[in-house]
Amino acid sequence: MVWRQARDLHRALSGQVLTRTDFRVPALATVDLAGERVVETVARGKHLLTRIGDDRTLHTHLKMEGVWQVLPSGSRWRRPAHQARVVLATERTEAVGFSLGVVDLLPRDREHEAVGHLGPDLLGTDWDEAEAVRRLSAAPERSTYAALLDQTNLAGIGNVYAVELCFLAGVRPDRPIADVKDLTRLVRRARQLLEANRERVEMVTTGEVRRGRRTWVYRQRACLRCGTPVEIGRLGPEGRERTAYWCPSCQHVE
Repeated sequence: MVWRQARDLHRALSGQVLTRTDFRVPALATVDLAGERVVETVARGKHLLTRIGDDRTLHTHLKMEGVWQVLPSGSRWRRPAHQARVVLATERTEAVGFSLGVVDLLPRDREHEAVGHLGPDLLGTDWDEAEAVRRLSAAPERSTYAALLDQTNLAGIGNVYAVELCFLAGVRPDRPIADVKDLTRLVRRARQLLEANRERVEMVTTGEVRRGRRTWVYRQRACLRCGTPVEIGRLGPEGRERTAYWCPSCQHVE
């Protein structure tokens, strides 16, 4: 989704001069970038970087509920106005960021402060498979699920992908990543899944696009491969637990 959002913002705004901006966050409430030209928007993991003018970057993060909508100028917004956090308008287009989890305006040479901690980007031009494997291997006792979600290991994996990758590796999500027999293969699969889904609205990990058959275990009552009832648990750091799913038959390690 983040890759698609970056693509849509890039197509709509790049090369265009801003005629109006509205930052509805306290720290940026008085900022006005009207008259500045948008250079580009790129995705870095789950972060969006919209480069404006000669030296500024708008850094946004969707978190769980955020979304950017790109509309023809004057169109009615498809979400309530009180959810809007950023408005970037040109003569022909209006891009509105709703419920964004992060909104920062940075000097261009300080982008690293926002995204420098991230691991190799699965959809990035600088993707480094060996480095991703090295980072995942650095803490062999960590759960596979937590290691995959950690953006400092590799950037771009969300909850659905983490759950489904654990299934494809045949490992319960709460088992140590040392239990994964071939980390290189797992990392390669992660990239393949993100590549295959980057243009899709609905994530598909099974190869089937029919409703109810798009994932192996995520939000399934029974494993799509063997039919065993799927087990559900809350995993992750205290206070930030997320719902994980697994098949006790297919994801069994001796």
